[in-house]
Amino acid sequence: MLPWKRVLRPLAALLLTATVAVLPAATAQADSAPSSGWNNYSCKPSSTHPRPVVLVHGTFGNSVDNWLALAPYLTSRGYCVFSLDYGQLPGVPLFNGLGPIDKSAGQLQVFVDKVLAATGAAKVDLVGHSQGGMMPRYYLKFLGGAAKVNALVGIAPDNHGTTLNGLTNLLPYFPGAKDLLSAATPGLADQIAGSAFLTKLNAGGDTVPGVHYTVIATKYDEVVTPYQSEFLSGSDVHNVLLQNLCGLDLSEHVAIGIFDRIAYHEVANALDPAHASTTTCASVFS
Repeated sequence: MLPWKRVLRPLAALLLTATVAVLPAATAQADSAPSSGWNNYSCKPSSTHPRPVVLVHGTFGNSVDNWLALAPYLTSRGYCVFSLDYGQLPGVPLFNGLGPIDKSAGQLQVFVDKVLAATGAAKVDLVGHSQGGMMPRYYLKFLGGAAKVNALVGIAPDNHGTTLNGLTNLLPYFPGAKDLLSAATPGLADQIAGSAFLTKLNAGGDTVPGVHYTVIATKYDEVVTPYQSEFLSGSDVHNVLLQNLCGLDLSEHVAIGIFDRIAYHEVANALDPAHASTTTCASVFS
């Protein structure tokens, strides 16, 4: 039987490698992000874009690195944009989203209230990557977030969990391994398909009334597998497969959130559906 560390290492390594491989080294957290537009608490939403946008990073991400491209993309289009750090573990700097996801949703709740108080807006729109596109659903469903959120846009969200290309299927063969994973990095354990957290989250339906949901997925996702598990069911859901918009787009799990402007065009459409335009391969230049 393999030692525990050797069993668990592939799980953490796959997520870590996929998430941070193309990210620049972090040099700041949210409070050090650009003071004009992004995380500018004096920003007041316009009549054109009346809701501030809250960006929710993914596992191993943080409030700066995950949004070095999307935050400026949105601020340049006139949005008030904010981002938070959540799911920190003691002694683990920069790499967040590892704590229990229900607790992370509580951190999002506090942050949304802070943004609403600063901007005077009645509601926000949420845009999240990976775990950041799934975790807010707990806030919406169990923490009263539906009254404060107009739309949730998930970029490659693990809404129904992931098998990490089957690696998690090995856990039942090693008694105690799943418990050890939960104790060390509960945010990872919560994302395994069939976890108690996901069972609770998805019981009774994927969505809550009053919130507009958009999911943007890529068929080349190597972290959330199968990629179809990202999609939601519900009456106010728009599920998008990136390759149906542009067959040439080869983005995988990281790229779709970190720099894919075709995906960003769909984000902009979801935030302002009244002025949406067709997303194509040419949207990379928009």
